[in-house]
Amino acid sequence: MKLFWKIFIVIVLVIIAALGVRFLSGPEDDWLCQNGRWIKHGNPSAPQPTATCGDQSDLIVVDSPQPNDIVVSPLMITGRARGNWFFEASSPIELVDEKGEVIAQTVAQAKSDWMTTEFVPFAATLTFPAEVCLGLAYPCSAPAKLIFKKDNPSGLPQYDAQMEIPVNISEGSAAAVSAKVKVFFSNNDLDKEITCNKVFAVEREIIETPAVARAALEELLKGPSEEDKAQGFYTSINPGVKLQKLTITDGIARVDFDATIEQGVGGSCRVSAIRAEIVETLKQFATVNDVVISINGRTEDILQP
Repeated sequence: MKLFWKIFIVIVLVIIAALGVRFLSGPEDDWLCQNGRWIKHGNPSAPQPTATCGDQSDLIVVDSPQPNDIVVSPLMITGRARGNWFFEASSPIELVDEKGEVIAQTVAQAKSDWMTTEFVPFAATLTFPAEVCLGLAYPCSAPAKLIFKKDNPSGLPQYDAQMEIPVNISEGSAAAVSAKVKVFFSNNDLDKEITCNKVFAVEREIIETPAVARAALEELLKGPSEEDKAQGFYTSINPGVKLQKLTITDGIARVDFDATIEQGVGGSCRVSAIRAEIVETLKQFATVNDVVISINGRTEDILQP
């Protein structure tokens, strides 16, 4: 009989211990923060949290703006991040309101070689619509968040990481600081021999940005203005071309476009003109010595006559 009671007591204690682990050691179905990322524990009904998981300061440090700063458009963003925070020297940034709605987004560009595990400086310019700060689409002087996301081309959630900084959107917007860049077009009045590979500069005024080479290419893709056309300038680049990626490393600019740039393109003269417009627009910058053009990541057999 004594043995029976001993066994019974042991069984009861084991059951109590198991119940304690189940109900007192933490939620069974939840998201847990481990090593700076959210891990699914069990089968949580809630979606993955968007809040920062743990301290990301070992991966990314934002110098400007600082938490709870008042921000206006255009917002200049600077900081440092580990090289693996980027992919192809860039990483996304979003400005969201209290409800998580995206107000504006931009891309941070690494300012030096990102193929490293060390910290790399980055910069970005975030422009959000004036109506956001005029109370037409968003209440001004209200809290928002800047979300810095690790670029994750794999799409696998285990490689996701992000950091949030609370900011306050101010009434009005800052006066935009302008800068001038050159874009290069063909002009048969200036190239009377029609060599096809001679292109000529016209100036464009842009909002000052750390990504000035990208801004220049985007101006190039807009084509000549009516005033430019009246002076004989024209472009050989198809309308609607999308600039997908631009990186500048060790003097080499690698620029990637979508397939629109080669649709219906024929003849060696036009192909030469397209290349010349892109190359000369990029070579105006002292950091660019050579240009590699790709289409959807492909460099072989593109822009063939």
